Order: sequence, then structure tokens, then C-alpha cells
Amino acid sequence: MRKTQENHRFAALLDSEKWSGISIPILSLVLSLITASVMLLILGKNPLTAFLSFLQGSGFVPKASYGGGAGMLTDFFTFLNVLAPMMLASLGFIVAFRAGLFNIGISGQMMASGFLATAIIGYSGMNAWAAKPLVILVGLVAGGLLGAFVGFLKYRFNIHEVVSTIMLNYIISYLTGFFINARFADPLTRSMKICSNEARLTWTNVQIAGMKCSVPLGILLAAAAVVVVKFIFDKTVFGFELRAVGRNPLCAKYTGIKVGRRIVVALMLSGMLAGLAGVTYYCGYYNTIVPKALSSMGYDAIAVALLGNSTPIGCIFASVLITIFQNGSNYMSSTLGVAKEIASLITGILLLFSSCGGYFRYLAHRKLEAARDAADAAAKAEPQREPAVPASGMKEDK
Repeated sequence: MRKTQENHRFAALLDSEKWSGISIPILSLVLSLITASVMLLILGKNPLTAFLSFLQGSGFVPKASYGGGAGMLTDFFTFLNVLAPMMLASLGFIVAFRAGLFNIGISGQMMASGFLATAIIGYSGMNAWAAKPLVILVGLVAGGLLGAFVGFLKYRFNIHEVVSTIMLNYIISYLTGFFINARFADPLTRSMKICSNEARLTWTNVQIAGMKCSVPLGILLAAAAVVVVKFIFDKTVFGFELRAVGRNPLCAKYTGIKVGRRIVVALMLSGMLAGLAGVTYYCGYYNTIVPKALSSMGYDAIAVALLGNSTPIGCIFASVLITIFQNGSNYMSSTLGVAKEIASLITGILLLFSSCGGYFRYLAHRKLEAARDAADAAAKAEPQREPAVPASGMKEDK
């Protein structure tokens, strides 16, 4: 009986409007960790050691030893360098997704923005006070134009955004690769020449508590973007219109909302956030571009958005979790002696279970309905008893 009640409470949490945004991501995470643990056990590795090494590699738990000048803060600031573009990329996906659109071209928009910012500003010789804001501006403009172009194709020619963004990913990858190899390639690495320190969005070799750290400017941009996106969706008419278009375009059109314009604007905003992710990644943390190699971060952002229940606040916690797996993969690989691609596999498992969130809620709703129907049937089957007349209430004949 007690077990049944606990199952019903758990189902109520999954089906609740108030708590499903927290309970379903937690369930997805738990199922992912269990699945990953089983795989690690099959490989003959200790899952607890693996998960601890992920935290150590990201600066949340101290390692056994460090190299000269490095420390726990060094790893933590490296983690922040990766976290910033991850948050911005996931926010870009969320803006489009809340409007009923699927922007799978975030990787291409990141690469285009990073390439243009590096080529235009990174080699210009400007001082830091002018170069850094201009790098951010180039990222916003380049990503926004690409996103608006995808929105225009959908609005004007009804070309699905998944098709157009996949095609643009290929075009951007090969086009930037051509220019890098033709003009901007480093003769030794064959990658793009690095951005100047004045234009780079990461301050390198900063001494903090005697440790060398790379402090990212992008984490401030990511935090500001979370606040702005949340304000737009929660407090503005424009955000309400985007959500209305995402829920039911025909109903939104009937109420007078310009659906086509909102689609274009939603994808433009999504591209702008992807552009910011691109400049914080390619002109910040990574500081170079490998020709014809799109970053997997644009696809990891989909897992982050789904795990965060497609909310700005949820994407913060989901970004932290996914970034721990991605950033700590090298240390985990060296500690356990397994391929670091295990981290990408765990991310894929998270994406799989996160995409099943709606199904989990459906199952919980069915379970609660079945319990209510059973309770109603039991109540109807119970025989009706007539109330007994107390003896003291009977009158005696005189």
C-alpha cells in the first residue's frame, strides 16, 4: 500500500505543471547516469571513479597533482571558458524552439561568426577597448543575418528550417575552409591564424591565488543573455507572440499576429545568440578554426536545451552538467584509460532520455487517471448501507 502511494506521488510530480520542469530533467539525468554506469561496468571501470574524474577535470574537485603554475582554479576557469559558448548556443536553440522552430544550424552560425570576427577584427591591430566590442558586434550581426536568411526562406518559400540550416552548415564549412587554406592558414598547424590578444574574448595568464587562469569575458555575456531571454518570454508581448506562434501558428494568425515576421525575427534572435557563442568560442576559448570541422557544441546545445526543459534558467544547470562531461573528458580518459568519446556518448544518452520527457509525462498522466478510475469504480461497487435508527430515538405508545 505504501509503495503504491509513493508511486502515485512520483507520477504526480511528473505530471504536475509546477514541478514537471524539475522532476522530468532529474529523471532523465538519473536514467542517463544509470545507463552510463552499466556501460562503464561492462568495460570493467568503476563508474564512481569516472564521474569523480569528470568533476576533477572541470575544477570542482581537486586533482591528485598539478603541473607548474596550475591548480584547481585553472581547471575551473577553463570550464567557464567552455560553459559560456555552451550557454549561448543553447539559448539560441531555445529561442527558436519556443517559437516552434528547430535551428540545427547553430554550428555553422558559430563558425561563420568566429571566422568573420577573426578575419575582420582579430588581425586589424586595434586596441582592446575597440576590438573586443567590435568582435561581439560582428558575432551578433553575422549570426543574426544567417538566422534571418533561414527565416526568410521558411516565410517566403516554405523551406523547412532543418533542411536550410543543414545545407548552410555545409556551405559555411567548405566556404570558410577555402578561405582559411587560401589566405589565413597557419603554416605549421594548418588551422586559422590565432586572433590577437587585444581582440580575444579571454584574458590569458591571469594570476589568481598564485595560479595561471584564463578568465572568459563570454561568461558575462552568457549571464546577460539568460536575463534578456527570460525577460522577453516572461514579460513582453513580443515573447508571448513567439510562444503563441510556437504552440499554434494558425490560431496565432487568426488573432492577428504576423506569423511570418515572428518566424523571421525568432530565427534572427536565435542566430544572434549562436553568433555570440561563435565569437566566445573561436575568439575566446579555442582561438582558432580548423578548416571544414564544425564544432559539436552546436549539436550538444540541443541536448542542453531539452534537458533544461527549454527554459533560460534550466539551460544554466543543463549547460553546467553537459560542460562537466565535455570538459572533463580528457582527465577522465587519462584516469580510467578509456576513450574520451565516452563523454560524447553520455551526452547522447542524455539527449535520448531528455527527448522522452513528454512521453514520461504522458505515462505519469495515464497512471494517475487509471488510479482515479479504479478508485471511482471501487466507490460505486461498495453497497449502500441504511443508517441504523438508535433505540433511544423510538417513541413508546402510551
